[in-house]
Amino acid sequence: MIYFKTNLLIILPIFTSIVKAWNSDNHTCALTKPIFSCENQTTILDTCCTPTEGLVLITQYWDTYTGLESEKSFLPLNSWTIHGLWPDRCDGSYGQYCDLSRQYDPFPSPNTTNGKIDGIPVPIWQGGDIITPLLQKYGKYDLLSYLEKYWKSQGSPDWTFWQHEFSKHATCFSTYDVGFEGVPNCYGSIYQNSTEASIIDFLESVIKAQIQYPTYEWLSDEGIKPSNQTGYNINKIQDILTKASGAQPYLGCYGPTKQILSEVWYYSHSLGRPQEGILKPINQTTKTNCNSTQPIWYYERTPGSEY
Repeated sequence: MIYFKTNLLIILPIFTSIVKAWNSDNHTCALTKPIFSCENQTTILDTCCTPTEGLVLITQYWDTYTGLESEKSFLPLNSWTIHGLWPDRCDGSYGQYCDLSRQYDPFPSPNTTNGKIDGIPVPIWQGGDIITPLLQKYGKYDLLSYLEKYWKSQGSPDWTFWQHEFSKHATCFSTYDVGFEGVPNCYGSIYQNSTEASIIDFLESVIKAQIQYPTYEWLSDEGIKPSNQTGYNINKIQDILTKASGAQPYLGCYGPTKQILSEVWYYSHSLGRPQEGILKPINQTTKTNCNSTQPIWYYERTPGSEY
C-alpha cells in the first residue's frame, strides 16, 4: 500500500495537468461527427470543427499581367490564379479582420474591421514578409513554390496579397481560431506557436480547395479559350462552369459595360473544417455582374506575362 500511495502522489500532479490540458485543448475534430456548415447551425458542438461562418467561397482571378514582369513575376500558363478562400456567414453577409492580433496586411482594405467610418481601425502591418520565412522555417518549400506560381498579386509582391487574404479572411474562420478575445484556441498547447500553425493550415487549405476547381481546364475543354478577337456569351460560360463544378458560380466582370471577365467565385458548404477540403457546391448568393446582352471578353495574357 505504501508503494502504491507513493506512486499515486507522483502520478496525480501529472494526471491533473493532463486534465487541465484536455479542458482547454479539447478540439480533436476526428472525434466529432462532421456536419455540413450552414445546414444545421444548432448542432455545432465545437466551432473549431465546423466554421460558424460556413458559406465557403473558393475565389479565382483572370489577370492578363502582373505589372512586375521586370522582377520575374509571371502568371501561370493555362491556369487562373488564386484569389482566396473566404468565410461568408450563412445569410451571405461577412466579417473581415476578425483577429487584429494576427493582422499582417500592409495595405488593409477596408481600413476598419467593418468597413465603416466608426469601425475599429485596422493597424497597418509594417513588419514585411512573414509567410516566406515561415514556410522556409518549417521546410515547406513545395507549398511556397506553389504559392509563388499560382497565388499572384498585381502590382505588388505576392506575399502582400497572401498576408492580406489571411488577415482579412482566414481570421474570420472559427476553425483557425487561436484564442483571441476569448474564442477557443483550436491548436492548443501541443503546438509551440498557434499563430504559425493557423497560417500554414490556412495556406494549405486554400490550395486544397483551389485544385478542385480547374476553371481554365473546364472552359478550354468546351472551346472557351482566351482570345482578343472572339467574345463569348456569359450564359454559356456560366453553364459550363455550373455543370463542371456542380453549382452556379458568381462571375465578375469589369469595364464601363461589364464585359471584361476577371473573376469567379465558387460557393460551397464545408463538411467539418475547411481544412479537410470536403466541399459541397452551392449556388451563388451574389448575382453575376457581367453583361448579359453583349459579348464577354476573356482576354489573352499580355505577351511576356506568362511562364
